Amino acid sequence: MDGIVILDKDSGVFSRTAGGRVAKMFRTKKFGHIGTLDPMATGVLPIAIGNATKMIPFIEDICQNRKEYLFGIKFGFQTDTLDITGKIVKKAGKIPDENAVKKACEILEKTNEQIPPAFSAIHIDGKRAYELARIGQDIDMKPRPITLYKLEFTGKTDEEFNFRVVCSRGTYVRAIVRDIAAICDTIGTTTYIRRTMTNGFSIKNAVKLDFLENLFNNSAAITKYLMAPDFALGDIPVINLGDEDAKLYKNGGFIKTDGNDGLRRVYSGKNFIGIGRVDDGTLRPQRTI
Repeated sequence: MDGIVILDKDSGVFSRTAGGRVAKMFRTKKFGHIGTLDPMATGVLPIAIGNATKMIPFIEDICQNRKEYLFGIKFGFQTDTLDITGKIVKKAGKIPDENAVKKACEILEKTNEQIPPAFSAIHIDGKRAYELARIGQDIDMKPRPITLYKLEFTGKTDEEFNFRVVCSRGTYVRAIVRDIAAICDTIGTTTYIRRTMTNGFSIKNAVKLDFLENLFNNSAAITKYLMAPDFALGDIPVINLGDEDAKLYKNGGFIKTDGNDGLRRVYSGKNFIGIGRVDDGTLRPQRTI
């Protein structure tokens, strides 16, 4: 089986664990997740299985590099992880009003860099930052370039302030929470994170892992939830090869062609056979499946 399953991941599940459970249902050991979600976060997590894993770099690099999250903040305390799964390390009495929160979003939306949380998977001297943070080591996290395309306050539920952000790859929602609170001259903690869109994959196409496993355990069809390997590659132009050229291409051969330089989705008839690149009128294989 080759393809992509778009999961709606539940809180408390690691991204790799979710991917392994999907791969097991489709009887393959080869899988990869497109992007990562914190264990406490929910929402869109695309899982590529089989030869579709070869498409992950192209999906991440070529497709629209935007992610959308819904998230919540409770002000007045902060944890070591910047979310409710961590240990409380600071308390403060100040709770900002809604106008201050809206103004903070406007200010933060104009920034182009972010200091990642200490509890993150970034490598520091050969180790993950969260490994160093767990043993209490001081970490000098360097700012990283990001883009916040849209950051908005969406309303308040009791003591919880709710938000929506559309951001670039590499943005940490927990750091956004930290920075909103700092602009409001207080501290805060992330109460939930829900990803609703990533790299062209939408929550409307997502399926719950437990639902999928229930179908599998009852011998019901699950293949309808397996998207084709070329799903989300629609921005890459198409080239269709005849039988002989397709055979040559799949064996690593170069094909003379017309058109501008750049990446191509390569097909033989209706069958997707890989990603190639045209340079100076020659199609060269990049990945074949």
